[in-house]
Amino acid sequence: SRHHYQWLMQWEPPGWENIQKRKKASELFSNIFFSLFFLGERLAKPERGKMRVHKISNVNKALDFIASKGVKLVSIGAEEIVDGNVKMTLGMIWTIILRFAIQDISVEETSAKEGLLLWCQRKTAPYKNVNIQNFHISWKDGLGFCALIHRHRPELIDYGKLRKDDPLTNLNTAFDVAEKYLDIPKMLDAEDIVGTARPDEKAIMTYVSSFYHAFSGAQKAETAANRICKVLAVNQENEQLMEDYEKLASDLLEWIRRTIPWLENRAPENTMQAMQQKLEDFRDYRRLHKPPKVQEKCQLEINFNTLQTKLRLSNRPAFMPSEGKMVSDINNAWGGLEQAEKGYEEWLLNEIRRLERLDHLAEKFRQKASIHESWTDGKEAMLQQKDYETATLSEIKALLKKHEAFESDLAAHQDRVEQIAAIAQELNELDYYDSPSVNARCQKICDQWDNLGALTQKRREALERTEKLLETIDQLYLEYAKRAAPFNNWMEGAMEDLQDTFIVHTIEEIQGLTTAHEQFKATLPDADKERQAILGIHNEVSKIVQTYHVNMAGTNPYTTITPQEINGKWEHVRQLVPRRDQALMEEHARQQQNERLRKQFGAQANVIGPWIQTKMEEIGRISIEMHGTLEDQLNHLRQYEKSIVNYKPKIDQLEGDHQQIQEALIFDNKHTNYTMEHIRVGWEQLLTTIARTINEVENQILTRDAKGISQEQMNEFRASFNHFDRDHSGTLGPEEFKACLISLGYDIGNDAQGEAEFARIMSIVDPNRMGVVTFQAFIDFMSRETADTDTADQVMASFKILAGDKNYITVDELRRELPPDQAEYCIARMAPYNGRDAVPGALDYMSFSTALYGESDL
Repeated sequence: SRHHYQWLMQWEPPGWENIQKRKKASELFSNIFFSLFFLGERLAKPERGKMRVHKISNVNKALDFIASKGVKLVSIGAEEIVDGNVKMTLGMIWTIILRFAIQDISVEETSAKEGLLLWCQRKTAPYKNVNIQNFHISWKDGLGFCALIHRHRPELIDYGKLRKDDPLTNLNTAFDVAEKYLDIPKMLDAEDIVGTARPDEKAIMTYVSSFYHAFSGAQKAETAANRICKVLAVNQENEQLMEDYEKLASDLLEWIRRTIPWLENRAPENTMQAMQQKLEDFRDYRRLHKPPKVQEKCQLEINFNTLQTKLRLSNRPAFMPSEGKMVSDINNAWGGLEQAEKGYEEWLLNEIRRLERLDHLAEKFRQKASIHESWTDGKEAMLQQKDYETATLSEIKALLKKHEAFESDLAAHQDRVEQIAAIAQELNELDYYDSPSVNARCQKICDQWDNLGALTQKRREALERTEKLLETIDQLYLEYAKRAAPFNNWMEGAMEDLQDTFIVHTIEEIQGLTTAHEQFKATLPDADKERQAILGIHNEVSKIVQTYHVNMAGTNPYTTITPQEINGKWEHVRQLVPRRDQALMEEHARQQQNERLRKQFGAQANVIGPWIQTKMEEIGRISIEMHGTLEDQLNHLRQYEKSIVNYKPKIDQLEGDHQQIQEALIFDNKHTNYTMEHIRVGWEQLLTTIARTINEVENQILTRDAKGISQEQMNEFRASFNHFDRDHSGTLGPEEFKACLISLGYDIGNDAQGEAEFARIMSIVDPNRMGVVTFQAFIDFMSRETADTDTADQVMASFKILAGDKNYITVDELRRELPPDQAEYCIARMAPYNGRDAVPGALDYMSFSTALYGESDL
């Protein structure tokens, strides 16, 4: 075109030195003009005639030089040039320009033309009245040229005073400033551009490329800044993840530290209410407080694995948590928590049963003690009477018989005293909180009993001494007394048994009590006959006294038990029988309800337990199968996780049934082998397993994308790994790992060299010498050689560009070239530069770059 030709004429050099002087900043343009130097005379004036052979030879030399620089000249020969073929000549000139001025321009792996256009769009993006879409009409108003100059050299143009409706002024301003201050020749004519509907695309592209090369230094700085920003962003994100891990680990360890002493506290309470409150607190802990901590622990492990994966992928050193905050430390602390928790609930329930037993025994003790104390009331005074000293013979005989009846009564009460002592002993063995008062009362009863025995023996001896003086005795009264006392004692025992409280835990136990009660009721007719016989004796005595006017003062001298008392106690026994019937019926109904709760819990537990086990096995199969891509597996696992979470209401329902069972004090269940503890532990393991499996697949995706592993390679790696993971543990032993590598074509011989190579590989995949290789470590090893990651040298080279080739960089340069937050990040962490060429405030970017990749300390 005419513009190409004018441009060439304007730049026609008087000599090679002028070319280098006018375009010293661009080696590419030197190549262009050096090529055209040989063709200059033919471009200006085509010739024909003599010497044509020499001219063709000269032009061929020029064309050979151009071809040696990588320029493809299609259908262009020396004859056309010598003959002055304008079309061919100008086509060749454009090919030269395209090769040396434009072809090397590339932005984000685009073509030269697209790259140059993208560069223009980015540089003019902040200017609202500029919209670069092509290399023709987008430049007609001249604002695009002015914007490029103002973006890089704002002091050369007052952009705010430019007007879109004055394109000639804008174009001339840009052309003049570019020629004067930027050494860019005025290749275009402002009037031609404004007066043309569609300016020449090649001419504008050639001119714009001059701006690109003029500002290439700034472009390098921008590229360097972008690289540094990317590296610092990765480092900042990793540091934040490390801080989050440290805080979460500290909080979890602190919670475990506070909780373990509470779970290890086995100090019993004195009351049922206090122990039941402890049990309710433990239920709240299992239902409300522990589940979030289980999730935090799982999330902590996931965050740790994700962080380590990101550090490996960004070529950073592995993260080492603070002392005592490793994942293993968390697991150990958690194990201590579960060890402390183990048996705590069982201890609480045993304590509640113990207190319930203690309350029952204490009440039984008080009842028996009260009955015994009521019986012994006045007995000591009676035994100490001296009435026999002035009594008549008949009275003495009566006193002797009465004493025999008392001894019989005393012997009958021996069992109750022994029961009282046995109950007190059991209360002591069960650590009853009020044992001192029980022991004191029991001791008093025993001492009194011993005293009664001594007094009884003493009185008998006294009566026997006077027995020889007394002959008459009323056999009927004696018989009455002898039969009335055991019968009265039997009635008291019956009343005691009928009023005795009972504790049962099964239907069989309550049925046993009911059977015993029915057997007791069967003895009532015989007892009633005995009562009537005793009353008959008393009636016979009354007849004899009335008939023979015996002076008995109307009372039985051998016993204080009257017929009225026998009838009263008998009536009381009859009233207690139906009450006992009612109590047994109510307890039977309660035990039936308890059995229903057992069956209801057992039915659910027998479904949920196997379901959890099945899900655990299915997750294990999913984690080793290779159906579809990793994204397909991830989606499958997330859908699986959703179905598991949706199962949570059934667990909650089972927890509710379990609480009803505990509130009913049910301690065993023959309808299932699953306890609530089994279900809880299985559920927590299921949630943790699915979360960890999802995280493993996510890390595999992250590794695959970062390392450039194809899906086919990933499938091949997974298939080989699974083949040698015969126990489905998710890990390989050293020999299994070696066989896996060999199956993938890795050459590991059995000689010393092969063993050394394998030892080196094991130190990479198993740095902690655990003796196993995980799939993630296996993938990292297989892909690490092909990783395309940033290195410390690359970051250092980028800082060197920003620093203008200096060995140090200043605060102002960092703040000018980097975003504010990343600039301050560097300033805060860079050490002062101490080289000989240091200036005040100089910072050492070299040590900072190596520290980013763990090669030194920040």
